Amino acid sequence: MSTDLARRAKRVAEVAALHADAVDREGRFPAEAVAALKTERLLGLQVPTQYGGEGAGLAQIAEVCCTLGQACSASAMVFAMHHIKLASLVTHGLTSDWHCGLMAKVANEQLLIASSTTEAGIGGDLRNSLCAVEAEGELFNLGKDASVISYGSQSDVILVTARRNPEAPTSDQVLVALMRDQMSLSRTSTWDTLGMRGTCSEGFRLEAKGVPTVQILPKPFAEIAAQSMLASSHLLWSSVWFGIATYAVDRARSFVQGEARRRPGTVPPSALRLAEAASALQAMKATVLGGLRRYEGAQHEPDELSSLGFAVSLNNVKTTSSNMAVDIVQKSLGIVGIAGYRNDTPFSLGRPLRDVMSAPLMIANDRILSNTANLLLVQKGGGQLLSA
Repeated sequence: MSTDLARRAKRVAEVAALHADAVDREGRFPAEAVAALKTERLLGLQVPTQYGGEGAGLAQIAEVCCTLGQACSASAMVFAMHHIKLASLVTHGLTSDWHCGLMAKVANEQLLIASSTTEAGIGGDLRNSLCAVEAEGELFNLGKDASVISYGSQSDVILVTARRNPEAPTSDQVLVALMRDQMSLSRTSTWDTLGMRGTCSEGFRLEAKGVPTVQILPKPFAEIAAQSMLASSHLLWSSVWFGIATYAVDRARSFVQGEARRRPGTVPPSALRLAEAASALQAMKATVLGGLRRYEGAQHEPDELSSLGFAVSLNNVKTTSSNMAVDIVQKSLGIVGIAGYRNDTPFSLGRPLRDVMSAPLMIANDRILSNTANLLLVQKGGGQLLSA
């Protein structure tokens, strides 16, 4: 990450950290952190330079996710989810004048993008939809019972999955970009959770009428999911979780160092546990970096991005990093002890622990492992250890 980008990310993280406890306690949107993201022009990072962005790659976005994850998990996750959807526009919208115009607006006006892929009756299976685009000439209508739209009420744009038409099978999907003034959202459920409370992932009935068909992305959603959403979601989420785990290990390190200063000449018993946590954190970092390198090597190769091997590799990054993050934060809590369990000490790890517990659940690791198992049944064997 460039020095300039690192400074901008750090300034946002400082704002996010100031309000993280209030965001968690009140279950509210991290408005201050998102305002800082806009001030620092970080919502348009990925947009190509010809449309007013900075053309940043996924690795740079991941670094920002990690920095924010150390300050406020919810703020980091909002940033990550925004860029996951923006990745779909950048990767698959360049052949559409309308979507290129949308990218320019995102960069110039710092618009916040949300996602509507889950649906009542379908659950978390983003590769199936019940709702459908109902086209009438050059306009369409769309109604969706969206069981979750994270920060839907605060977004400027929502990318929505739907069947191509009412006669299409549930797996024949398109991705539609809807502007705030083109839709209505009626809340159907609230978001009262253990952690990640600031993502405000409420349920809505979404209605859009008379929307121009040019706002439908030209590529089938099956291609978009395989070639951009899979990698960007698994890698950016994992970067957020790495940030949370890093914060926890830093708290544990500070605690053990304090113990050592109080007893000069002795090594605190907890130092061994700290070494284990630091080792696990390093292994998690290697997992995420390996996934980023795999993506960077394949990002201009559509066949590779759609391959079984790539899908298995990125699925493994998500399941591995999410489990490791939980384990690392729990290890750190064990090191700090009651000072980490309490909410009123400098070493408190209650909020990071509750937030990181969401990692194996979004999307559920069991669902991903089931998908990986199906892929392995048809994947050919082979491969070299150092080039896998």
